[in-house]
Amino acid sequence: MTLTTQYMSDSTATRQQQKRASVAQAGLRLGERLRQLRVAAGMTQTDLAGERFSKEYVSQIERGKTRPTRETVDWLAWRLGVDAAFLANGVSADERGRVDSALARADALLEARRNDEALTEFEAIRAAVLATGMPELEVRALSGEATIRMRRGEVREAITLLERARALSEGAPFSDIERSDVLFRLGVARYKISSIQTAISLFDEALKLAERSEIPSDQLRSNILAWRSRCYRRRRDLEAAREDVERALELAEGLNDKRTAADVYFQASIIADREGHWVLARTYAERAKAAYEELSDRGNLGRLLNNLGGINFLLGNASEAVRYLKDAFATALEVGSESDAA
Repeated sequence: MTLTTQYMSDSTATRQQQKRASVAQAGLRLGERLRQLRVAAGMTQTDLAGERFSKEYVSQIERGKTRPTRETVDWLAWRLGVDAAFLANGVSADERGRVDSALARADALLEARRNDEALTEFEAIRAAVLATGMPELEVRALSGEATIRMRRGEVREAITLLERARALSEGAPFSDIERSDVLFRLGVARYKISSIQTAISLFDEALKLAERSEIPSDQLRSNILAWRSRCYRRRRDLEAAREDVERALELAEGLNDKRTAADVYFQASIIADREGHWVLARTYAERAKAAYEELSDRGNLGRLLNNLGGINFLLGNASEAVRYLKDAFATALEVGSESDAA
């Protein structure tokens, strides 16, 4: 067994242990709440069980030995006269709504790329999210904060957050699409620290989960393919890179999402350039340019203008190349990217 295989085996075993521990702890917390509410209502285990369950089954739930279904939780909450969400998670439906609203605000700021404001929101609601004890809310918060930290160059911190999200997402409440999204973000983080083979493995797994799900996921699959294409390009496997980016383009062009389309066109342009197809590379780059301009994404626009300058030079359009390169330099200075300007 290689060291890499041993690492992956150990990592999988650790995640499985974390998952089992998380499920056991959740069952125990629910059981504790059930016992406290039952005692407060002046009911015995036999009273609570009624004719539907046995006293022994109620006892098993209270001791965390079994995890009841959602229908059972709803029925027990009805018997006790309490909110089912409070029995299941220790949080009322109203409190869940408040946390949902706060996460939605943070997600909107994230989508608008107002990164500092979004990070402030995620940090402000961290305690409230954890207090709900609801893994689906925690995964949303962890994934959002991790994305911002990657944009800020804090990739190691992002990986720590995403590994926690990955362990949580392997629980029963999560869909394959939700698991795929976490693996995709983790793959992006690994790519950013040049762990290319690990990133490819994560993208492979994410794509498999997305493709087997019945939930529509064209945007997610397009992003996975585009980022896996970057990995193949880094490994100089241009054929595999082109195949992935072409599949990503097919999906992106069917979406009403300029951000996804712009990013995929940019990658397609780079690959066409590397393969010497400069006219096609320019076509893709011009489409990406139009989308980035509409999105007011000056950072990516500056990098794209630099590429357009090089492509036009290769096509013999020296004056156009100079114009694009000057614009790229000015844009890089405008957004404060000294490395791109250099």
